Amino acid sequence: MNRRDLFRASTASALMAALPRIGDAAVPATVAPALAPPAQGPIDVAFLLSDGAVLIDFTGPWEVFQNVMIPGRDDGPLFRLFTVAETTAPIKAGGSMTITPEYTFATAPPPQIVVIPAQGGPSPAAIAWIREAARTAALTMSVCTGAFVLAKTGLLSGKRATTHHGSFRQFAMEFPDVHLARGARFVESGKFASAGGLSSGIDLALRVVERYFGRTVARNTANVLEYQGQGWLDPMSNRAYARRRTASGAHPLCPVCEMEVDKATAATSTYRRRTYYFCMAEHKTAFDAGPMGFLGG
Repeated sequence: MNRRDLFRASTASALMAALPRIGDAAVPATVAPALAPPAQGPIDVAFLLSDGAVLIDFTGPWEVFQNVMIPGRDDGPLFRLFTVAETTAPIKAGGSMTITPEYTFATAPPPQIVVIPAQGGPSPAAIAWIREAARTAALTMSVCTGAFVLAKTGLLSGKRATTHHGSFRQFAMEFPDVHLARGARFVESGKFASAGGLSSGIDLALRVVERYFGRTVARNTANVLEYQGQGWLDPMSNRAYARRRTASGAHPLCPVCEMEVDKATAATSTYRRRTYYFCMAEHKTAFDAGPMGFLGG
């Protein structure tokens, strides 16, 4: 069964899903306005990739956008998706998956949507490309710690944003001019949006579909994907991560990301006569460079 057959088979259930559900009335409304699709042709979506790109951060939104369909409309995909990187040399994503980017920064078409997943530190060329692409794009969105990449451009300065809950403290320290929204599954701020960790990108993508084509189409897309998550209806549905976890002697937490660590094997630092344990060497390095940023923020 191809995607269009799958779509048609699920239309009836999708229309039922479009009816108001118990609890929908209590969902806080977002203030982001509707987005207008182009008069002709699909919506171009660029996925910025580099080594270390996290798979679900970009493949989740990719699957959402490529499965959007409207009953009775058969003039081709509503979204045209492509990957872009500094070069077309293969990159390693998700640890070992090899991906060959379709376009370089110099050859990529101007996108209407830019998707920035978690990945390695951005090069100066990547920063320049994001700034230029965002200038004409309708929406530039980050997923997970892709927010760090977007924030490095300066485009989030003075705006609200979120990231993976394990990176709240580090993000707040690195970008004090960005208003960090703890507990948000996604944040919309003008022409920019950011999703929390990993699967949150699916919800932000569904929300983008809603802004373009309405809630019925977004619900149908979720149904085709058999995605039962409701986070796209409630931008604050990551409330579970809003409160900082508390370490104990029996269960120490990494002071950088709040992950539980094994005292027997974890790297340690001593600060003001107290020992702190870290989940990885990079977090120990970050902590040693500015302990109070992690202890007091």
